[in-house]
Amino acid sequence: MSVGVEREGRLQTFRAFRHRNFRLWFLGQTVSLFGTWMQATAQGFLVYQLTRSPAYLGYVAFSAGIPSWLLMLYGGAVADRMPRRTLLLVTQASMMVLAFLLAGLTFGGIVKPWHIVALAFALGIANAFDAPARQAFVWELVDLEDLTNAVALNAVMFNTATVVGPAAAGIVYASLGPGWCFVFNGISFLAVIAALLFMEIQRRGDLGQGTSTPSGISEGIRYVASHPVIRTVVLLVTSVSVFGWSLISLMPAWAVDVLHGDAQTNGLLQAARGLGALVGALTLATLSQQLPRGRALILGSLLYPLLMLAFAWVWWLPGSFLLLAAIGTSTIFVVNLSNALVQSLVPDRIRGRVMGVYSLTFLGGMPLGSLLLGIVARLLGVPKAITTSALISLAVGIVLLAFHPSIQDIQ
Repeated sequence: MSVGVEREGRLQTFRAFRHRNFRLWFLGQTVSLFGTWMQATAQGFLVYQLTRSPAYLGYVAFSAGIPSWLLMLYGGAVADRMPRRTLLLVTQASMMVLAFLLAGLTFGGIVKPWHIVALAFALGIANAFDAPARQAFVWELVDLEDLTNAVALNAVMFNTATVVGPAAAGIVYASLGPGWCFVFNGISFLAVIAALLFMEIQRRGDLGQGTSTPSGISEGIRYVASHPVIRTVVLLVTSVSVFGWSLISLMPAWAVDVLHGDAQTNGLLQAARGLGALVGALTLATLSQQLPRGRALILGSLLYPLLMLAFAWVWWLPGSFLLLAAIGTSTIFVVNLSNALVQSLVPDRIRGRVMGVYSLTFLGGMPLGSLLLGIVARLLGVPKAITTSALISLAVGIVLLAFHPSIQDIQ
């Protein structure tokens, strides 16, 4: 391969970096997400140490998801009615305070499982407003021609954090304790807050002031329900969220009960899934201008449940790492391509509300899946719970794609 071709490939992979605001966003979010994954990994293992219950892992995830169901659509409407940067500054600062509060409880030696459930619920409230604004905000950072690449690079930074954050959390947890993981997360929010403050934003489109909030929410739901491609994509993402992504919540139980490991094992398992997702995100970023998005979406939606089936019955550490990496790659294809498709099809005046519906199905589905998976794991064991989830996910994917085969023609 010539030097010119290699350079052109690199430019295609990082073309959204042409925009200063996106570069600031990428840097700040990368640092913040690193801390977020440190906290998520440490928090899950701390809960399992305190309770020894896989079901309780589901309870924590479920408590974080309740605000999504109650407030996510409202959060999407708010994201269309006020500057999204302002909204993100408020939500990020709130999350920082909650991280320091959990650190204080842990260092004080008084943290209880119900504390973690309550703080997860509070974090869910902040996330219900943060997620739609964050999804829609990317549109304000790049040109339309770079949107798919920007979405893919968003996944690169997210999954870079899922590789490094959990692995670092395992080391810090084992050597210093969980409290320091929560402190690092709190400090990391300063990076994204600084990035937002340094941006020069020119709002695209009008703020949605013409209708009431309930009417605006209804308009967003109707738009998703009436658009055949967006409707199918959102249903597919819901399936991935409920039956696929929720696998993450069982990693502490898998590390201890199946692989007979510890906090570091848990961190490495989380990192393996993140590494695979990072490979998938980089592939999408590089091929964002040439990839047949519809066919890649179908491939990912059928591949990840098959990989989950294999993972459920490979009780060997290297095999678990490899299969989790492959699961991460296939799920990121589904989630990122779905995000890019929806963003490219929706007008900006209702972008926040539509992304509120999208975020509700994705982020709201994960805690529901985690709760169900935790209960099934308690009754049948972790491997059978993952097997059940994979079979349901495979069936849903086949049915959706059978009824909407035209998705494969989307470029």
